[in-house]
Amino acid sequence: MRGSIKWQTGELAKAIFEAGVSKAERVNSESSHHGKIASYRTMETYRETVWNPFGAFVKAEHGVRDFEKVTAAHVVAYMERKVEEGVAKQTLEKICSGLGALERALNFHGKTDHDFSARLDVLHHAKELGQLRDGYHDRAYNDPHKVIDNLQREEDRIGARIQTEGGARLEGVSLIKEDQLRGLSTDRFTGKTVGVIYTEEKGGKGGTVNMSPETYADLKHYIEEHGRFSLDEREYQRDVEQAARAAGEEPEGTHGFRWNFAQERMEELQAHKLTHEEARQEVSWEMKHERGSITDHYLFGS
Repeated sequence: MRGSIKWQTGELAKAIFEAGVSKAERVNSESSHHGKIASYRTMETYRETVWNPFGAFVKAEHGVRDFEKVTAAHVVAYMERKVEEGVAKQTLEKICSGLGALERALNFHGKTDHDFSARLDVLHHAKELGQLRDGYHDRAYNDPHKVIDNLQREEDRIGARIQTEGGARLEGVSLIKEDQLRGLSTDRFTGKTVGVIYTEEKGGKGGTVNMSPETYADLKHYIEEHGRFSLDEREYQRDVEQAARAAGEEPEGTHGFRWNFAQERMEELQAHKLTHEEARQEVSWEMKHERGSITDHYLFGS
């Protein structure tokens, strides 16, 4: 498909929208109207609040301009991005439903077999790990170091420190091998000595993650002793929950540490003479995003 995002979603809407079709026909797998949308309001909601933003995301983050070239991996990346941004449970459910409608629209339009069912795994996983709330709010911890001190396992404390100091995703700290260690370097903005690792994280781009020399030394020592650094993601989430409560904090999951990183890094970069826009863009890149505006979600909770 060629054309602007709005033009393409308009064409896809024509493929799936059929006014007046009964629910019985829409849910009947034998009907030619199976999977269609009959409500104009629902169609416009999906198009304006899910399809168009998703199109902007895959264009900006993955260079995909043609909706017919969208894959399940792009859908998963978008869903995971929304979890990171702290959207409410109801919002993620609407996005999940809208992307399911997009899958059907693409298949109706091009007689293809797009399969975006992996989006359901992201939704279920986020619910299971308690990553979703009933409202949108700032997820940074008031005192992340106190939360970290209350973690029960050594590997959980190291993982949380990497997330807080370097902004890594959960996937970025769940498995770190020796060949990912990059040694010590100098932060080009602050002049501080930092430890560096390389990660490739789901829903984002590969790249380096910086941390304090002390955290890097602990990580390196752990790998030397155990052969690799690994976390059980569910056990880590549970440990973070109990640690937050022990520290007198509302549990915000492991994502809370990334929110702390974004807010503290913005302040640090601006203190070293970067403008707000420059700092916002740099934080976005360090967190494996592309657009600087993504940083705003971590700063303002909106």
